[in-house]
Amino acid sequence: MKVLVTGGAGYIGSHTLVSLAEYAPNTDIVVYDNLATSYREAVLYGTLIEADLADTAALQKVFNNHKFDAVIHFAASCSVDESIRRPWFYYLNNTCNTLRLLEQCRQHEVPYFIFSSTAAVYGIAGGSRIDEDHSTVPINAYGQSKLMSEQMLKDIAESCGMKYVTFRYYNVAGADVQARIGMNKPHPPEHLISAACRAAAGLEDGVTIFGTDYNTPDGTCVRDYVHVTDLADAHVAALHYLKFGGDSQLLNYGYGKGFSVREILRLVQEVTEVNFPITEGPARVGDPPVLVADNTKLKNVLNCNFRFDDVATVIKSAWTWELKLKKSRRAC
Repeated sequence: MKVLVTGGAGYIGSHTLVSLAEYAPNTDIVVYDNLATSYREAVLYGTLIEADLADTAALQKVFNNHKFDAVIHFAASCSVDESIRRPWFYYLNNTCNTLRLLEQCRQHEVPYFIFSSTAAVYGIAGGSRIDEDHSTVPINAYGQSKLMSEQMLKDIAESCGMKYVTFRYYNVAGADVQARIGMNKPHPPEHLISAACRAAAGLEDGVTIFGTDYNTPDGTCVRDYVHVTDLADAHVAALHYLKFGGDSQLLNYGYGKGFSVREILRLVQEVTEVNFPITEGPARVGDPPVLVADNTKLKNVLNCNFRFDDVATVIKSAWTWELKLKKSRRAC
């Protein structure tokens, strides 16, 4: 197969390139990324084209030059806080650019599409595990921009016969267990495990808990943390599923286990053996109290094999990666 991976130089995209190389070694991979928040060095496999999805001419040229069997679409902005401050950017970068990509897929009769969405589409979902039939009422522009993209994909795919899998991600964390790649943001990360590991490594002054009076057991937000490599593997499984006749699907991707902010910080301190400073701050606008997946449908459809379904393992891989980054920065 020939596969286009948008955002393939980013965090989840780059790990998916590794999974494709390992589990679908005959795949011809083309990576399309503007490198705005990602790195050329993260592209371990495939041919990188540096361009923006907003550049219609560049995008059309890629589709004219290649006959793609599938598109895996990661390219997007994903900060809840930023989406509250700059909603217009999220609708432009996430929703409008997805439409541009889907139009090229329609014109060039791409048969399969895999889309990265988010559990943020559910909004404030309550304390129980969330299944795919749960109501979708996003409380931030990030979630809304992704929900709009989901609907566009569904409508366009049905009109032209394209099959798709949409994954609604929960909290993705960790790094490649061989520390080849990981999360490498140019600014302090919003992702809790990465931020905590950076604090343990002395790269940040500490970690702030945003909100301590949520209706949860310890007052802090509860999330479902998944290892980035397991998620990457699921995209390859979805590609195989579609290739061998599977119907279009909307799937939660989570382990179905919830951990509070305080629990994660305590575990990071145990794994790293560093008691980094922790402060408490006000809740952020747009943060739901609880997001935990019901992954029954995922297991039934893709028969996913979770290799790293253990939050300590997730943290250890993130910690190893941050230590590697710290060492490389010293060398520079």
